[in-house]
Amino acid sequence: MPTGLGLSGSRGTVSAPPFGGGRTGPWALVSPGTWKMPVPWFLLSLALGRSPMVLSLEKLMGPQDTARCSPGLSCHLWDGDVLCLPGSIVSAPGPVLVPTRLQTELVLRCHQETDCDLCVRVAIHLAVHGHWEEPKDEDKFGIAADPELEEPRNAILQAQVVLSFQAYPTARCVLLEVQGRAALARPGQSVGSVVFDCFEAALGAEVRLWSYTQPRYQKELNLTQQLPDCKGLEVRDSIQSCWALPWLSVSADGDDVHLVLDVSEEQHFGLSLYWNHIQGPTKPWWHSNLTGPQNITLNHTDLFPCLCIQVWPLEPDSVRTSLCPFREDPRAQGNLWRAARLRLLPPRGWQLNAPCSLLAEATLCWQAPGGGPCQSLVPPLSRANVTVNKTLELPLLNAHPNLCVQVSSWEKLQLQECLWADSLGALKDDMLLVETRGPQDNRSLCALEPSGCTPLLSRASTRAARLGEQLLQDLQSGQCLQLWEDDLRALWACPMDKYVHQRWALVWLACLLLASVLFLLFLFKKDHVKAAARARAALLLYSAEDSGFERLVGALASALCQLPLRVVVDLWSRRELSAQGPLAWFHAQRRQTLQDGGVVVLLFSPGAVALCHEWLQDGAAASAPHGPHDAFAASLSCVLPDFLQGRAPGRYVGAYFDGLLHSEAVPALFRSVPVFSLPSQLPDFLGTLQGPGSPRPGRLGERAKQVSRVLQPSLDQLLQAPGAPGAPGYPGDCTRDGT
Repeated sequence: MPTGLGLSGSRGTVSAPPFGGGRTGPWALVSPGTWKMPVPWFLLSLALGRSPMVLSLEKLMGPQDTARCSPGLSCHLWDGDVLCLPGSIVSAPGPVLVPTRLQTELVLRCHQETDCDLCVRVAIHLAVHGHWEEPKDEDKFGIAADPELEEPRNAILQAQVVLSFQAYPTARCVLLEVQGRAALARPGQSVGSVVFDCFEAALGAEVRLWSYTQPRYQKELNLTQQLPDCKGLEVRDSIQSCWALPWLSVSADGDDVHLVLDVSEEQHFGLSLYWNHIQGPTKPWWHSNLTGPQNITLNHTDLFPCLCIQVWPLEPDSVRTSLCPFREDPRAQGNLWRAARLRLLPPRGWQLNAPCSLLAEATLCWQAPGGGPCQSLVPPLSRANVTVNKTLELPLLNAHPNLCVQVSSWEKLQLQECLWADSLGALKDDMLLVETRGPQDNRSLCALEPSGCTPLLSRASTRAARLGEQLLQDLQSGQCLQLWEDDLRALWACPMDKYVHQRWALVWLACLLLASVLFLLFLFKKDHVKAAARARAALLLYSAEDSGFERLVGALASALCQLPLRVVVDLWSRRELSAQGPLAWFHAQRRQTLQDGGVVVLLFSPGAVALCHEWLQDGAAASAPHGPHDAFAASLSCVLPDFLQGRAPGRYVGAYFDGLLHSEAVPALFRSVPVFSLPSQLPDFLGTLQGPGSPRPGRLGERAKQVSRVLQPSLDQLLQAPGAPGAPGYPGDCTRDGT
């Protein structure tokens, strides 16, 4: 590592190559105009603020000031200091040497190995300023020139360079004489440098340097630097003022940060935590006089990039050590942005409030209603670092609620605030037009949309393109508000309310049309529902002889449910039948069915015919016991009077199954109503059940085939294995009375 520490530029700037030439090591000349860098200033800032490493410095023995030059130049340092009198700028009589750049390097000036002071080495880069006088007219016509006029080209260029140094409480001025051959010089080209060793300064002091020629041919150069303190340099054993200094280290433990002070016991020292602002004075946050050693804990929420720590022994004129260890800490950066506030100040001001300075950019953007990203606008705000806690002015002619200010850091959006929402109201559905002005009063217009800036009168399928002509007319008629302009561009906000109203009128018309269609569909559906609700009811009565016959009746009832019929059968109402009793249940269902214009279907089987004969012969129920769910036996007491008194036609229908019973077996009394054989006479049977509103014969035949396909397997099973056990089938899609 080189022994010197390079410093250059003005306050807060990290730039400029090192200086020197004509030797090896950190001063070696690499190529004309390029110098090998010893240790740049930004490495020192890294050492002070980002890591615990320290840098060693070159040691100069003896108290004498010296000067040395790069090859091709000779220099001489005047004895003693001179008065600092810059004087006025005068014209150069010809080519002269002038300073063009200042660079500094930190070294140690030592009287003994352990008795040193911090010293600032200064390098002054020189260049040629001015021109030779033009030759006389006779030279242009080939007349021989006077040899004496050729001598200045081979003459020696001289310069008296004044170097001024200020660092409270010290102020010095030294004079350097520099010479170089004019034949090697070109106007504006660097000819080398002169190095001065050195100006003594205190640790942590602010130094200011000026350089100019005497007489002065141009504006003086100046440079301001903040010198490091004991913490950032390897000088604890060399500078006596650092011996008794409290040494500070920072460590992290989860969410807590520990400040550990390496101080001997019973040593008294001061400790201060403060916010170091680049803009404005520092603001102390906490201060205390303590006795070492100490271990102080900070919460992670208290960390900020500008939070610095200063420690010093409680002695007269003691050296203070400052450390700002949280500049790059992610937690400190996050706390800073969480504490930052963006304020918009009417009429056109804005301010970013934060505890520390921020490396951020502010831009003006347009926020459309309905969400979406805020789109950056043509007149950007200053791209320089945002000055916190300072009121800045927006470059606007008129305010608009859709105009917003964004603050970003490293291309990440941190803060956004729209203009005075309290006074200007909510976001408006206005169209922002961007006007670009060209030569000869030519101009083009485009509309800012989420997809980009759409040219007006284009064929794009966007709202701005569809309304391009209308927007252009609005702009020409003065209906748009001008927000900003310069010589080349302008921004206009055009209201879209009337176009929105037109669009909503079309939407309402479309909705009305859709509602009408839906209403017609609803009426059509309602008619079908009413038709289904008005479906004729059919009460099936049968004698529960065995499980096979019950399955056959269940299949018939399920098939009839697929037709516009409301089927009632005791198979589906066993719970009600048990609760009410067969006779009460039949009376209730018969009365409801006949009131609704329905029909009672008597399904004859050998058992049912036998019961009918018993009733007709004895006039009372048969003595044989019947099951608790046999509604047929209980119903005969009500059915027979209807047939005997002639009320049965139109109310009753008879049916029997092919292969189980012959038509002659049906008692003559019940033949006063239609009696059908199933499934051979299914079409007529279905037509009678559905009544006058039955479908066409072709449609009725299709339904009969569907019922037959459902009925035939159960009938075949019953005929092939009479008396076979089984459970009655229940339909899955049927309207039933009862549960």
